[in-house]
Amino acid sequence: MGKSSKKLIVLNVVSEVVPFISTGGMGQVAGALTTALADNDPELDVRIVAPLYAQFRDKYEPQMKFLGETTVKLAWRDIYCGIFVLEQNGVTYYFVDNLFYFGREDAYGYYDDGERFAYFSKVVFSLFDLAGFTPDIIHAHDWQSALVPIYLKTRFKKTHSGIKSVFTIHNLEYQGKYPLDILTDVFDLWYEEAGLVEYDGCINLLKGAIVCADKLTTVSPSYAQEVQSGHGYGLDPILVENAYKLSGIINGIDTKAYDPETDASIAKNYSIDTIGDKAANKERLQSLFNLPSSPRSMLICVVSRLVTHKGIDLITYIMDSLLKLDVQFLLLGTGDHDFELFFEEKALQHTDKVGVSIAFNPEIASMIYAGADVMLMPSRSEPCGLAQMIACRYGTIPIVRKTGGLGDTIRDCRTGIGNGFVFEDYNAVVLFDTITQALNLYSQHEDDWVNLMREAMKCNFSWDTSAKEYNRLYREIGARSKE
Repeated sequence: MGKSSKKLIVLNVVSEVVPFISTGGMGQVAGALTTALADNDPELDVRIVAPLYAQFRDKYEPQMKFLGETTVKLAWRDIYCGIFVLEQNGVTYYFVDNLFYFGREDAYGYYDDGERFAYFSKVVFSLFDLAGFTPDIIHAHDWQSALVPIYLKTRFKKTHSGIKSVFTIHNLEYQGKYPLDILTDVFDLWYEEAGLVEYDGCINLLKGAIVCADKLTTVSPSYAQEVQSGHGYGLDPILVENAYKLSGIINGIDTKAYDPETDASIAKNYSIDTIGDKAANKERLQSLFNLPSSPRSMLICVVSRLVTHKGIDLITYIMDSLLKLDVQFLLLGTGDHDFELFFEEKALQHTDKVGVSIAFNPEIASMIYAGADVMLMPSRSEPCGLAQMIACRYGTIPIVRKTGGLGDTIRDCRTGIGNGFVFEDYNAVVLFDTITQALNLYSQHEDDWVNLMREAMKCNFSWDTSAKEYNRLYREIGARSKE
């Protein structure tokens, strides 16, 4: 691709990436991290390989170049693979073309997901000849690409022994578990290699990646500690054994995409110097959700997947008490059906207090970040979290539980200069007490609240610092691989 061979070549292997497709935080992180890495170090050659899903194929394929095709061997199968390439913002993207595996309505959720992503992982090693490069480092993300560091230590140990691997755990809850009897037939691993991936009586791809990768990262320093001490979803002992190669690097956010001064989707742009203009966004948000205009009612919002580990059960527990206060409540998200029904019912019962959208809509999310007074994130566990950082960017005050990246990014304003409210116990009473204290500050001490908003907006959650940490990690193992 015309890039200097002296550069350190890092190939990110991801199952989703912004701006092409994202179902959650990993896609946003993969897109923003690689762009920041390219921006921060001209001597770093950053590349990405991802599936060419039907969801974005029609929009982006005309901009791509077809590199060629090959046959990928996965156990007894000989499978077609086409490779498309696109260069954008200093990053080279490779897309894997296979309509049978990736031409489906959704990215995940199929009976053959194990086979689909085993194929994708095998494709990575066929990419090198088609694209004419060999990476110094492969950076794989979550269980969908966990087989890449495993294959590096097994199938491709002799042919690609110089390649080092980094594996990032975005969410340890999803581990890629499968029955042992498909080890050879689906995953193309031999029985003598079963020990790498076997755990608790089944195949665990994440466990295999943890064991095989040269370096491990999680998406916040606190999460790196928590997963070794009771929050590892059963993998705590494996993570403790491999702690010597584990580090936590906090995620950043795309500060260009999330900028109240330039965001085209909000009612009125504003900055830390024109913070009073945020009120126009609140009024528009209330109108969008058919709530009465009430400038001094504290507007509490939730933008989240509606699942228990996000603390949604705590919110349901306090909901009736919360609605007796001078607040309005908005929710945007999808998830467990019972939670969806609960909030929809509350919206029907309290049309002047509650607005609910059971959807994933980035444009409405931006309106919420700009228009809300408070962002509620009482998570039971949170590897990193992005919403609290985005909220700060828009001067919306986070109320968070101290866990994972939430505790790493939000400082409690009740203990000094802070950018939000932080509570520790996973307890509905404590959550409610924290909200009432926030409401007291908001309603009784308006100047102090505005100062809190300014402190939040001052926070630098850009990718620059995190990209430098990843760069140091790459340089360390990249230099070692050339010894």
